[in-house]
Amino acid sequence: MPTTSTLRMIAAICVLSLAAACGAGGSPGGGGGYPEQNITIVVPFSAGGPTDTVTRMIAEPMAAKLGAKIVVQNVEGAGGTVGADEVANANPDGYTVLMHHIGMSTAPALYANLGFKPLESFEMIGLVTEVPMTIVARKDFEPKTLQELVTYVKANAAKVTLANAGVGAASHLCGLLFQTAAGVKLQEVPYKGTGPALTDLVGGQVDFMCDQTTNTSGQITAGEVKAYAVTTPERVKSLPDLPTTAEAGLPELKVSVWHGLYAPKGTPQDVVQKLTEALKTALADQKVIDQMAKLGTEPVKAEDVTPQAHRAKLEEQLGIWGKVIADAGVKAS
Repeated sequence: MPTTSTLRMIAAICVLSLAAACGAGGSPGGGGGYPEQNITIVVPFSAGGPTDTVTRMIAEPMAAKLGAKIVVQNVEGAGGTVGADEVANANPDGYTVLMHHIGMSTAPALYANLGFKPLESFEMIGLVTEVPMTIVARKDFEPKTLQELVTYVKANAAKVTLANAGVGAASHLCGLLFQTAAGVKLQEVPYKGTGPALTDLVGGQVDFMCDQTTNTSGQITAGEVKAYAVTTPERVKSLPDLPTTAEAGLPELKVSVWHGLYAPKGTPQDVVQKLTEALKTALADQKVIDQMAKLGTEPVKAEDVTPQAHRAKLEEQLGIWGKVIADAGVKAS
């Protein structure tokens, strides 16, 4: 029969083993000791693009809050679905997360064989920002106002070129809404990203496009493009003279590119909570606020930096864009 001292030793070993399994104050299988290694945020688009820019803004303050290094990894392809699929199938341990934009809500309507389900394959961490879109044209394009643009494209639909960053891109979706609101079908010119599309717009190779303020503010301010309107209910602080689409006579054209942070389904809730708190800290950082302001956007309100608000937004947007894309008869190859 074991002695009292032996029983005490066994009990002590059990307590230590349980503590190790739980982490510092956590529960078995949870993330009490999280993070214990580098965290990767996958951006499913090219480096230097709007989503990549927003991600790199928040990475440093999030890392400081979590006490671990954050690595931003660009995994581009198929309108963001390649990177999203990679994260959906990653270990649900909180070390691989995803920054995605409005494309998460359009992918099911665009892609017939999507490898993930937006509402079922991820744990939502929180919303990040909503970036306004702008309607911009080559600087020598004839129309001077948004109403003149609508009149002009209706009369010249066969020759006007509307640039975008490819099927499913934010610029493509905004372009679809413009054509619906204006009651016209235009010749679309797809590019492999907003960067080359905007370069050709500045160079006069295409007529106009719709793109995020994070990508167009510099060119608008420098006078390299002609700007007609911003697609949000309120004017953008960094572009105070640019009217909203409602003010400019096209109230039906309302769209912003929202971003959210995701973890693979099954990630422990205490890990998700730590990521959410780190995101809240980053979005309250004055440096981040100032950086976003220069690009014509701002962090979402604190109450939207939650898994619940994020899920509600995604559900709403899936319904909206599913109908828009179906009505337009658009499919990604």
